[in-house]
Amino acid sequence: MVQRRSPARTRALVRMGEHLRSWRKLQGMSASELARRAHITRETLRGIEDGTGSPRIDSLFAVASVLGVVDTLVTALDPLTTDAGRALAIEGPRPR
Repeated sequence: MVQRRSPARTRALVRMGEHLRSWRKLQGMSASELARRAHITRETLRGIEDGTGSPRIDSLFAVASVLGVVDTLVTALDPLTTDAGRALAIEGPRPR
């Protein structure tokens, strides 16, 4: 199966990987240690941090969990934490 990514999606994945790498370095953790603690391969972690891999969602969550940022990640996806999400909630569901 060929996977195609838009330039915007690629940029977002690279930024997310850079942020996770920064969290790892701020905590003084090596890539090998993070991969071991997250129960993923070093290659999977490299793909996540470079924004080039196609990791399973549980691998991404394992990395975020070890780094202590999984709650922040989950909260960031809550639509009620944004003005746009709250506005849509007030409007109600859109007809299909």
